[in-house]
Amino acid sequence: MNKQVQKEVDNQVKHKAHNPIIFADVPDPSMIRVDDTYYMSSTTMHMNPGVPIMKSKDLVNWELISYAYETLGKSDVLDLENGKNTYGRGSWASSMRYHKGMFYVSTFSKSTGKTYIFSTKDPENEPWEKIEFEPSLHDNTIFFDDDGKVYMIWAAGKLSIAELKEDLSGIKEGTEKVLIENASAPAGDNIMLGAEGSQLFKVNGKYYLFNITWPRGGMRTVLIHRADNINGPWEGKLAFQDLGVAQGGLIDTPDGRWFSYLFRDYGGVGRIPYLVPVAWEDGWPVLGEDGKVPEQLDLPANKSLIPRIVNSDDFDRKENDPDLPLVWQWNHNPDNSLWSVRERDGFLRLKTGRIDTSFVQARNTLTQRTIGPESTGSTMLDLSNMKEGDFAGLCLLQKEFGLVGVTIENGTKKIVMVSAQKGEPKEVQSAPLNQDKIYFKAECNFKDRADKANFFYSLDGKSWVSIGETINMPYTLPHFMGYRFGLFNYATQNVGGYVDFDYFHIKDKI
Repeated sequence: MNKQVQKEVDNQVKHKAHNPIIFADVPDPSMIRVDDTYYMSSTTMHMNPGVPIMKSKDLVNWELISYAYETLGKSDVLDLENGKNTYGRGSWASSMRYHKGMFYVSTFSKSTGKTYIFSTKDPENEPWEKIEFEPSLHDNTIFFDDDGKVYMIWAAGKLSIAELKEDLSGIKEGTEKVLIENASAPAGDNIMLGAEGSQLFKVNGKYYLFNITWPRGGMRTVLIHRADNINGPWEGKLAFQDLGVAQGGLIDTPDGRWFSYLFRDYGGVGRIPYLVPVAWEDGWPVLGEDGKVPEQLDLPANKSLIPRIVNSDDFDRKENDPDLPLVWQWNHNPDNSLWSVRERDGFLRLKTGRIDTSFVQARNTLTQRTIGPESTGSTMLDLSNMKEGDFAGLCLLQKEFGLVGVTIENGTKKIVMVSAQKGEPKEVQSAPLNQDKIYFKAECNFKDRADKANFFYSLDGKSWVSIGETINMPYTLPHFMGYRFGLFNYATQNVGGYVDFDYFHIKDKI
């Protein structure tokens, strides 16, 4: 290939989208299009605020615009009280719909035992109203049919359907029934994960139900059932099986093209979204290019996830600014009396209010996603007001977490790197500290699922010293989430101390 031809090919590649469309933890996507704007909901489980809502003009570049809720409620598991937690639970797969000028998002929580439906006329500028009812309907999809009836489909393997009451406050009595006895059947009879993640669509008068299943010894797989009537009969087929990319549904563009949005388990960075083109044959959506996930898409090129999904923050707030931009989420419910971005201009203050014995049970860890293929998070702490036994710093949060921080022992500050490989926290290395300011940095490598990270400290913000060991970042089900950068401060002996974070900076390289 001559240089000119190569240059033209490179230019074409540069101006096209590539998979994954988001190299970060945005699992269980549900998408809609309203005129020329796309909206997507996702899952962040135990993080709060919860159910992130994003928008896009091109299906590729997404921006956080709101959350469906601030908290699901108050309880020991949600508040990290009395040794309880809700890691890997919280709220799971949501379903987003638009009907008669209203946006709706349904989800469910095993932590509360409830099903939730949130609604708003404007997801970017108006709050979401909440309806909740029992029981918790697993992986539900809400569906507004043309005849005015509203349905919910849920469960795994054996799928159920019911009509909802007109005010959406619960199931209409006497309407609950089995929709499909064995929805996993098109993938065979040796199934490890029964068909779940339901998303229902209506195209040209036909109903299409998307599910994910996982044959034992195989990979995550897309199943589609179709019917002329919502009550059946339903016929199903194995629709897509490549790279384990699965769970999602259908979206169309204003110019009449179709895509399927799905996600892929990708190790420590989390579960990352993909798009595959869809063609229609004999009334069936056919996913992918020759049954494969394409590396490139005939859509606008991906831009950086900074500042739309993650972003640096200098904690400078004007009078009418929100206290925290949408890129931030708390680990579990925060205690809002113990943090502030207003008490000291240009700083995030994390205060201690109780004694904790472990990092994962400490409240008010403030988090953002890590991003791939590489990302770096850094911060500076003012330690002047720490108390004996306090521990503050920068973490990479998952079950097998890693962190670098400062603790005070016998009146003396020391820098500590902790690694929780196999879930057992160990102090790997420490160094004495004789000043009240410290800089920390964490570098993450998710290339080809390397899933490695290293921690550093600096006394002046210029010269960096590696500390501790390279940590592995496995994706573990107890937390069910990609690794997150986090800022933390907790007390082990005395309450009332605080630490001021000057900034958090994130880069998409190391």
